[in-house]
Amino acid sequence: MGIETINIKDISTVQALRIPKDLRNSLTFLLILLLIPLAGISKDLSNEKNPVSSDSIINVALLQIRPVGADVGANIKKGDEYCRKAKAMGADIALFPEMWSVGYSNFYLTGIDSLQNKGSLSFEAWKAKAVDSGSDFIHHFQHLAAELNIAIVINYLEKWNGPPRNSSTLIDSKGNILMTYAKVHTCDFTTMEAKCTPGDDFYVCELPVREEKVKIGIMICYDREPPESARILMLKGAELILTPNACTLDKKRINQFQTRALENAVGVAMTNYPKPFQNGHSCGFNSKGDKLLIAGEHEGIFIIPFNIIKIREHRRKTIYGNAFRRPDKYHLLISPEVDSVFIRDNGLGEKFIREKR
Repeated sequence: MGIETINIKDISTVQALRIPKDLRNSLTFLLILLLIPLAGISKDLSNEKNPVSSDSIINVALLQIRPVGADVGANIKKGDEYCRKAKAMGADIALFPEMWSVGYSNFYLTGIDSLQNKGSLSFEAWKAKAVDSGSDFIHHFQHLAAELNIAIVINYLEKWNGPPRNSSTLIDSKGNILMTYAKVHTCDFTTMEAKCTPGDDFYVCELPVREEKVKIGIMICYDREPPESARILMLKGAELILTPNACTLDKKRINQFQTRALENAVGVAMTNYPKPFQNGHSCGFNSKGDKLLIAGEHEGIFIIPFNIIKIREHRRKTIYGNAFRRPDKYHLLISPEVDSVFIRDNGLGEKFIREKR
């Protein structure tokens, strides 16, 4: 039958079986050869990982791009261009940096002596650039999302009843607004954000991406510093936290953001401005805190693939997140009292009183 011509990949393994000579040319020997792979002597198919469905991969595009100053129209145009490029690169979600509509431009106030009070616009001119959900700015990105079949997280100076807000709107691939989040932890130590209205809560919503519905949370720049922001988003069910950013990202801050992923068992992605405005280093980490990407300082689009199936599997097994927490012991966390060592003035030279923010 020509059994001798069968190609046995691991001769030493077959020899270790010590097969009797009278069986080598028999049907029994043929059956043994056929059973070797199933016995684990060859490749162990039982441990082979199932191929990852493309539907489980969520590609987040970090738009690390320079703004055109406080020119809202020009920033619409550039944002449109880079969303189209991101879609061509396979993105499912395009994430802008912080306050993209005005390029995180500052303003000046008379009567305040501060290094941070050097904007080219007066406060009133800056405030007049704020946009709301009915503006051409938001409508443009709604239409663009529907045209490209891509979700967009657009961050902007939001018109508000009183001082404007630093806000992000999540638009789905049909052009629908799913949620708008305003920055809770405004940078009150700066002149600009001390004149913004803080948000009043954190939100999570379901974003359809092909066959998946991913639970998305948003926090903005300084929100990532107090651990409570990511913690609340995790407790509300977030699987992926997206963060528009506008600050210098050193190793400590990036490690801090990585820790937010690890301690809450969530994927995180952050988009920063490139040089010369900031220093880039947009980044992303998976729910285990593993680095997926840290960009350089230059302008560009950086795609991070998040495996939502692996995130969910990890969340079912991890010791982190809400697995072994003791919230009954955390009463002090919601106390408004401040130790004297932490009492500060804000960017306007006034005493910071959190209850009034």
